[in-house]
Amino acid sequence: MYRKGHVGASLVVYAPFGFLVTALLSIEAGLVGAAGVASTAMVPDLDMRVPVVRHRGITHTVWFALFVGVVLGGVGLAVGLQRGLAEALLFGAAAFLFAAVTIVSHILADALTPTGIRPYAPVRDTEYSLDLFTAANPFANYGLLGLGGVVVAVALVAGEAVPV
Repeated sequence: MYRKGHVGASLVVYAPFGFLVTALLSIEAGLVGAAGVASTAMVPDLDMRVPVVRHRGITHTVWFALFVGVVLGGVGLAVGLQRGLAEALLFGAAAFLFAAVTIVSHILADALTPTGIRPYAPVRDTEYSLDLFTAANPFANYGLLGLGGVVVAVALVAGEAVPV
C-alpha cells in the first residue's frame, strides 16, 4: 500500500482505542491519538531509505512493532513523569500500545498486496498475502483512507456521546 492506504489502515485499527480515549478523557485527546497514529503510519517504510535494509524485511515484523512500541513507550513514560508515577505509567502504556498497533496496521495493510509480508522473520519465514490489491492501486489506497476517516470519526463522536 501507499501512504494514503497506510494512514487509513492506522485509523481503522486505532478507532476502538480512540473511542475509549475519547470516552475516558476528551475528544481532543482522541483526536491527538488519531493524529499520532496517522503520522507514524509510514515508519516501517523508512527501510526504503536505508540502503542496507531490505524493503518489507525487519521493519515489517512484529519484532519491529514491539521495538517501536518500547521506544515510544519510554518517551511516554518520561513525559508522564512530570505529573507523577501513575501518569507516567499511563502515558508509557498508551504510547507503547498506539505505536505497536500503528506498526501492526502497516504490516496488515501490506498483507493485502501480492508481495505479502513475513511478520515473524527471522524466527519463522512464513509469508502471508491476501493478494487482493497491488500496492499502487488507487482505489484500494483511497478506499482504505476513506474507510479509516469514517470509522475513526464515528468512534470519536460515539466516545464523546458516552456519559461519564
